[in-house]
Amino acid sequence: QLQLVESGGGLVQAGASLRLSCAASGRTFSNYAMGWFRQAPGKEREFVAGISWGGASTVYADSVKGRFTISRDNAENTVYLQMHSLKPEDTAVYYCAAQDRLYYTGVMNPDGMPYWGKGTLVTVSS
Repeated sequence: QLQLVESGGGLVQAGASLRLSCAASGRTFSNYAMGWFRQAPGKEREFVAGISWGGASTVYADSVKGRFTISRDNAENTVYLQMHSLKPEDTAVYYCAAQDRLYYTGVMNPDGMPYWGKGTLVTVSS
């Protein structure tokens, strides 16, 4: 079973930067494409960013394009989400998730991700 643990969330002011990390264990990390999702209060979970198993392909939601960067370090079994120019509307619980690398096609659907972390809260104040 692949286990995922997010960290790095917190309370920041608008315009600040934050880096989230997701540490994987239990399976061979490079066998999985990874994604970041978020869920704001009262809203559905939404895709934020995805990355292929080797890191060569990345994809972003339009709402974060140009501000967020997803990356991974397969030697460290970790995927990152670097967030810049944070806005109050970025406030959410952020989750990392994994899918078998063979199924990666870019934008990820939450229903297609069998492995999830418990999430880390990001709060952006105005």
